[in-house]
Amino acid sequence: MATKTKLMLKILTLIVMMVASVGMCIACDESASETDYLRIHIRANSNSEEDQNIKYKVKDRVVEHLASKVAECGSLDDVKRVVNNSKNEIESIADTVLRTAGLNYTSSVKINNEYFPTRAYGEVTLEANFYDAIVINLGTGKGDNWWCVVYPPLCFKDTKNVVYKSKILEIIDKYFG
Repeated sequence: MATKTKLMLKILTLIVMMVASVGMCIACDESASETDYLRIHIRANSNSEEDQNIKYKVKDRVVEHLASKVAECGSLDDVKRVVNNSKNEIESIADTVLRTAGLNYTSSVKINNEYFPTRAYGEVTLEANFYDAIVINLGTGKGDNWWCVVYPPLCFKDTKNVVYKSKILEIIDKYFG
């Protein structure tokens, strides 16, 4: 009889632990979704030196273009609206960089939900997860890539000649202060 009681106690303990684990996972997922990010992901055509170098030139021009637009935004929804309205401009900027370099391929721009590995941006760490992202494919988009965070504007902090309004500083302080 004692063995049967011990077995029942073990099963009950296991069930309680499983329920608690599921509850903790749900709580983790809910807290992760409460923080909104928009990332940017630029994929090079290939891993050739030329394609990798042009990827960074496209990055510089696109970040420069988006920085002033994002500075006007106060929420993730605002940023997504601005980006959706600017997709053709972003594509045109990327294509101009590619054409100027004499390359015979073009770019494509979309907003997509994609998996990103854990990444630290200074003191901020974003855990591996699925995030909404501006995805810019250069040509085939099969080369090494560059990514960062548009909102909050983590990859725009060091952009030269960009003056952020106090609203952006408030947002950064709210999320990371």
